[in-house]
Amino acid sequence: MQDHAQFEDSTASLSATLRDVISRIGGSSVTLRDLMSAVGEHGLLLLCAVAALPFLIPVSIPGVSTVFGFAIILISLAITFNRMPWLPRKILDRKLDSQKLVPALEKGVSIVSRLDNYLRPRMSSVVEGGAVNRLNGLAIAFSGVLLMFPLGLIPFSNTLPGIAVLLIATGMMQRDGLVVLAGYAFIAITVIYFSVLGFMAFSAGQGVAALLG
Repeated sequence: MQDHAQFEDSTASLSATLRDVISRIGGSSVTLRDLMSAVGEHGLLLLCAVAALPFLIPVSIPGVSTVFGFAIILISLAITFNRMPWLPRKILDRKLDSQKLVPALEKGVSIVSRLDNYLRPRMSSVVEGGAVNRLNGLAIAFSGVLLMFPLGLIPFSNTLPGIAVLLIATGMMQRDGLVVLAGYAFIAITVIYFSVLGFMAFSAGQGVAALLG
């Protein structure tokens, strides 16, 4: 497999991409390296989207934000620099049972096909070109950093950046610039939300210090 990810502009739907991947699976086993090479850019972006899914609830699951946030950062940086992400060789070359993998992909097709109806190529200036895609990749990485903030018990602290990751990754896959911009909006909302939380914590600390003083 080549070290560089093959990032090519495509207007194919995500469900069509998954069906294409299924059609390429042959034999009794397949490796993660094979799958990543086959799906290219869509595979990396899809990994980001999947990693964001656990955060789409008001309060995050303890411990998940650090692990998944770090994974999103590594994958999005790979997208930014147009390279396959670094992963341990034992994971990349581990053989997977095709008989178990194919049904999982087919189930994914049935779910994703419902989303395809709401996505369409538009606002191409937001999703086309190397510089723009690098910026979008960095935006996903920044969202991953926000996911790793130790605020898991605070409502929406993981949900907002998780939505940002999901929207930007999905928008890039489907060349939907409007969805990507919606992702940026959620990044801005997250930064504002965290700033308000920080100001409130600082003010509370000042108040406690004044009372004790």
